[in-house]
Amino acid sequence: MPTTPELDALVAAAVGGVGGSERPGQLQMARAVERAVEREEHLLVQAGTGTGKSLAYLVPAIAHAVRTGRPAVVATATLALQAQIVDRDLPRISEALAPLLGRRPTFALVKGRSNYLCQHKLVGGFPDDDEDALLALGQVDRERSRLGDEVSRLRDWAELTESGDRDELVPGVSNRAWRQVSVTSHECLGSRCPVVADCFVERSREAAGEVDVIVTNHSFMAIDAFEGRFMLPEHDLLVVDEAHELTDRVTSTITDELTASTVSVAARRAGKGEAAERLAETTELLEAALADLPEGKLAALPDRLVTALQLVRDAARATLSEIRPEKGAEADGSTQMAMAAVQDVFDTSERVLGEAELDVVWITQDQRRGSILRVAPMSVAMMVRDKIFQERTVVLTSATLELGGTFDAVAGTIGLRGPGAPAWEGLDVGSPFDYPAQAIAYVAAHLPPPGRDGAGPAVFDEMEQLVRAAGGRTLGLFSSRRAAEAAAEEMRSRLSDTGITIRCQGDDQLPTLVREFASDPAACLFGTLSLWQGVDVPGSACQLVLVDRIPFPRPDDPLTSARTEAIGRMGGNGFMAVSATHAALRLAQGAGRLIRRGDDRGVVAFLDSRMISARYAGFLQRSLPPFWPTTDTQLVLGALRRLDETAPEPVPVAEPGARGLGGAPLVEAAGAVPVARSPRTAVTGGHAWTDEQDEELRDGVESGVGLTELADHLGLAPDLVTARLTQLGLELEEAGEATRSA
Repeated sequence: MPTTPELDALVAAAVGGVGGSERPGQLQMARAVERAVEREEHLLVQAGTGTGKSLAYLVPAIAHAVRTGRPAVVATATLALQAQIVDRDLPRISEALAPLLGRRPTFALVKGRSNYLCQHKLVGGFPDDDEDALLALGQVDRERSRLGDEVSRLRDWAELTESGDRDELVPGVSNRAWRQVSVTSHECLGSRCPVVADCFVERSREAAGEVDVIVTNHSFMAIDAFEGRFMLPEHDLLVVDEAHELTDRVTSTITDELTASTVSVAARRAGKGEAAERLAETTELLEAALADLPEGKLAALPDRLVTALQLVRDAARATLSEIRPEKGAEADGSTQMAMAAVQDVFDTSERVLGEAELDVVWITQDQRRGSILRVAPMSVAMMVRDKIFQERTVVLTSATLELGGTFDAVAGTIGLRGPGAPAWEGLDVGSPFDYPAQAIAYVAAHLPPPGRDGAGPAVFDEMEQLVRAAGGRTLGLFSSRRAAEAAAEEMRSRLSDTGITIRCQGDDQLPTLVREFASDPAACLFGTLSLWQGVDVPGSACQLVLVDRIPFPRPDDPLTSARTEAIGRMGGNGFMAVSATHAALRLAQGAGRLIRRGDDRGVVAFLDSRMISARYAGFLQRSLPPFWPTTDTQLVLGALRRLDETAPEPVPVAEPGARGLGGAPLVEAAGAVPVARSPRTAVTGGHAWTDEQDEELRDGVESGVGLTELADHLGLAPDLVTARLTQLGLELEEAGEATRSA
């Protein structure tokens, strides 16, 4: 087992490589991660904004991977952090550590199959998904035209992209368009696919098989652990960033749903067989059974629903037998999609009928889809303990793991409390920021407590004067999409004379909206849950964070009510353990959007007077960064005006770049980004170059072969060939200018 340099030296090199400065909390965290790996114990680390926590776990993770030859896995909750790690942090850290480690550390990005283009679907190997849906909606001409334009653009992009990763496409397309060029893991033909050699997913995962650090998301990691698919290579270190989101993401991953339309689609895809027709006939029975039920949790399954689900389940089972290919035969794309759809119907109906002790079943209403039957576990704590914390060291980190001054609340949700819990350590490394000097926490104490009917004129008046004083520069965090849209519409009307622009979540892809907000000081961005966390807009573009109300979960939320009742039955305080903890976590994350750097200044404005008047206010306040508190409106307006008048230009925003295989960014001017680790491999822009390919490049140069011809011969994008030529000090005549600029 090779030795690696001392951790402190590696951290110092990495800090220099990213252009940062050493921070005590960062080094303290890195040492704690190294210690946890050595002891094979778990670690919870609260690392405030500005600590540099990604570097603090990436450096010891890389050192461990280099020393042992086994990769480390990093799982994030948000695409924003995932992109930051892959596009910004890892390339710089790898470059900085290479001289000390004797080689460049390598990395890859791994996502679920539906995030990538499907080559087989692009050439017509699967039927279109939404044709019947468009017909049913009566929107054929308008919707098909827009859908056609988007799909046409996707096909053009498919000729250019090296990764096939949806996140690379800016601006994005609708989910309906994306479904025309992608498949789910259940729909995929796998090794039986006729174009498997060109599959973006398979090539990406192959590249990820020999790297030091694999970056993925909570959901993919959970599916890999719970379903035993082994999509991630064997590893003994897992780092869960944004760990406060883990239980919600895991819960979402294992939540199932059933509607009459999903049964209908499954039956239609299955064809005209006797069992498929019987499955189609159950659609009306299920629709009628669901229509009788109000929204909310089902304490017990009504007899009519049980009967309908039994018929659906039995018909789905028979349909699977009917459409499954004979032994030795292979399913085509249409059959595979049919089997996947029918299997989902069978699995969900069977699960609901099973009435597992921890499962909660409820009904929701959707304007387009009608009644939806959903089922999810009330708690995932024991599942997480058994499937994620076994046989590997897990490091969980976030800026918000201590709620009300303790790790207990978060630890309990992930199975780290109670009999049989594995050993773990909790550590708070603080933050380098001077929060009381940098930010004000303002509570609009004069406003009435929020009601159920949305914001009233007094709230909009308060919002308007705050945004005017800030000159824009406002991130608005709202408790619901409806509240965000109503506030955006009202502020657009009230501020039309100011030059301040209001963008709202849903107007475009979230990454695009965030980039536009970050580059325009007169802009405001309003939105809901995904803006409360993971949005990183340092500098003067964000000097006011508005919070419309305490983000309690809805009292009629089925999982919330089930958890609250269960804790109450055991003698605990269900409201504080569930609702107040949920709210504290969201508030801490939301307030954390304001101060991202040491020179940031601003105000977090809470438009909910309960932040100081309610009995649980102290618990919520202890979960926030220690901003300077006030209820003085005029003081706050004056501070915002001064900040606006003296604000520097916004921090430049980087546009997303193209990705190579494995998800690593393609080559930039500074040089290549490595993604594979084979000793016989040199890496450029995500492509692993073999010695044989390098020899072909040299032969091509000597023979006077042109760039286009050489790229076609190798089956690679010209920019990858150009980048590798630059690394080797080679130059083609027709590629000379491109090579010099690479």
